[in-house]
Amino acid sequence: MSLQSLHYADDAPIFSLIKEISGKRIEERRRRNRITQDQLAQAVGRSVRWLREIEAGNPKSKLDDHLLCAHRLGLSTSHVLIPLLFVEHHMTIPKELLLDEDLSDLEKRCIALISEHHVDAIARQASQLLGAPMQAAR
Repeated sequence: MSLQSLHYADDAPIFSLIKEISGKRIEERRRRNRITQDQLAQAVGRSVRWLREIEAGNPKSKLDDHLLCAHRLGLSTSHVLIPLLFVEHHMTIPKELLLDEDLSDLEKRCIALISEHHVDAIARQASQLLGAPMQAAR
C-alpha cells in the first residue's frame, strides 16, 4: 500500500497500514533483543503462528495484540496510538510520522503537553473555587 493513498472515507486501509508498520517494528525489536518467536509467543501466552500473523501485519490481527507484543518487548506503542489519534480526528497522517522508527520523543512531548494542560485546568478550577468564596465575603 502506498503511503500516498491515505484516505479517511474508509479507515480499513489506514488500520491495515498501522498493523503492517507495527508488525515490522515488533519483529525488528524482537530480533534486536535476540528473542525468538517462540520465546516471545510464550511470554505473551500465545502461539508462534499468532506471533507470525502479528509480525506479518495481518490486517485481521487485533491492535490490542500489537500493543501486547510491543509492551512485552519494551517498545513504545506510539507507532500505533499516535496514528490512531490522527484517524480519530479525521486528520491526515504525515507520511514522515509513519516512517519514523522511534516516536518515543514525540510520545514524551505529547504526554508532557497533556499533563501540563491537565495541571493548568485543575489550577484554574481551584482558583475559581477559592476565588468565589473570597469574593462573596467582601
